[in-house]
Amino acid sequence: MADGSLVGSSSLAGKVSEEEWKARVDLAALYRLVALNGWDDMIYTHISARIPGPEHHFLINPYGMFFGEMTASDLVKIDLDGKILQETPYFINPAGFTIHSAIHAAREDAHFVMHLHSDQGVAVAAQSEGLLPLSQHALIVLPRLAYHDYEGIALNHDERERLVADLGDKTLMLLRNHGTLSVGSTAADCWAGMFMLERACKQQVMALSAGRDKVLIAPQASQDEVRAQVSRGIGGFLAWPGCLRRLDRESPGYDA
Repeated sequence: MADGSLVGSSSLAGKVSEEEWKARVDLAALYRLVALNGWDDMIYTHISARIPGPEHHFLINPYGMFFGEMTASDLVKIDLDGKILQETPYFINPAGFTIHSAIHAAREDAHFVMHLHSDQGVAVAAQSEGLLPLSQHALIVLPRLAYHDYEGIALNHDERERLVADLGDKTLMLLRNHGTLSVGSTAADCWAGMFMLERACKQQVMALSAGRDKVLIAPQASQDEVRAQVSRGIGGFLAWPGCLRRLDRESPGYDA
């Protein structure tokens, strides 16, 4: 459109494979949930999903659309180089796929990748000590948490190799001076990890308002116990149906 606004896309329900449609609905749900929690950054940051199959095709948001208005049919199908593979009125931000393409290519379990710029996540990512063992949420997160130093806006493809190396086999990451990241084999896993990380960051910001010398670090024995407990999983998939019911109540239409 002449004014730069986005136009609505026609529904893809029944026009793509069942596997692709499910990935679209799950990914649109993640976008809406981020918006409902106030973790979005207008049109910036991204959540991506791998479409099941050998082709290594992916879904990502159309550039210019807010997270709270995302639908399954709006999502854009691309390849690992960010090339659009469908007829669509939208375009994507190729630079925005730099982080996501690196992780999708390197990790077979990375079916969903979420990157955010939330206030609390950026605040903790900018603290030299990173995430501290101050809360139960933090103790759940810490065994799965990696760090990546800030190199500037993610436009340099050379950064991908370093980011993947820093992530290793972890599923959560603090991007220093930048934000948060979650990797999941399912939308539920990706969401549960990000929810815990974001909640832990918010709790740390609130706790440190009393000053660093006033906070209580969890005992090492407790940290070790939680590490052993979370190795068996945190049951994020059990919360996912409730998340979808919340969307049906508060942000319907994501599955269109």
